[in-house]
Amino acid sequence: FLKMFSKLSNNQGARIGVETCMNVKPDETVLIVTDTGKVKIAEAFAYASASLGAETVISIIKPMKQHKEEPPKPIREAMKVSDVILMPTTKSLSHTDARREATKRGARIASMPDITEDMMSIGGLTADYNDIENRTMKIAKILEKGKNVEITTPSGTKLTMDIEGRTPEQDTGLYHKPSDWGNLPAGEVCLAPVEGTTQGTLVIDSMGKIVRQPLTIMVKNGWAQKFHGPDAIRLESLLKSADKNAYNIGELGIGTNPNARLIGVVLEDEKVLGTVHIALGDNTSYVGGHTKSKIHEDGILLQPTVKIDGRLIMKNGKLLLN
Repeated sequence: FLKMFSKLSNNQGARIGVETCMNVKPDETVLIVTDTGKVKIAEAFAYASASLGAETVISIIKPMKQHKEEPPKPIREAMKVSDVILMPTTKSLSHTDARREATKRGARIASMPDITEDMMSIGGLTADYNDIENRTMKIAKILEKGKNVEITTPSGTKLTMDIEGRTPEQDTGLYHKPSDWGNLPAGEVCLAPVEGTTQGTLVIDSMGKIVRQPLTIMVKNGWAQKFHGPDAIRLESLLKSADKNAYNIGELGIGTNPNARLIGVVLEDEKVLGTVHIALGDNTSYVGGHTKSKIHEDGILLQPTVKIDGRLIMKNGKLLLN
């Protein structure tokens, strides 16, 4: 085993993920759910986990066709009885019933859709997660007390939404308590806007492989209604293939990771400090969210200006916190 994975022993991101972020203990069971496109990365995490003395298992599945697709039943059952679950996969398992059930049972989970080796060596996974936690908590406190959010961007976004009563999720990257979960790389504050309240113009600057050029969406009463831009057909086709709730404005997120980079992969792009992301589709993973969809797709907004109840907390991508 040690000989097989000797080249992985110096992987900084894997060590940070297992030791710092997940706080894996020798007496714990660690399940690594991966697919055929991410096996090498899964092996790096397996080496780091096994090196700590934890009982470590890798389960390999074929890549899912889209984000939020449920994993096979044997994987779901294994997730229910694991202490720690790492999910380096091609498509996201974050907003699946399988993840939610495992969370309810107390598993600590890190979801890593489309993670790359680059993220683990020089990207978002190499950050100081105590620093990220501090920044994330400050923003979360402001959002928790907030009622209304205004977002504008140089590319044309002019959006308002209500958030009263919606508790923000703090994706700090430190998942030490039972039922803690989030992404790796981590670094965001996110919540589900109150259904039916988002209004205005949303311009998505990037959405991974789906949107590569600015795409304008008219939003009315919480629903995406009209799409304009070179990639509009691609996004609309994805939404139509899912269900009617795919058009729901499902998430507001604010990036808090200074090591994250804009690389065209949503997992890292949405964590970039100084960005905002808005998701279409499912919001049931967030407190108060009750709109279920087969998909959850995040769109990145660059150089945003953000006001919460009139208070300026970000200006042209620069976070303004005391």
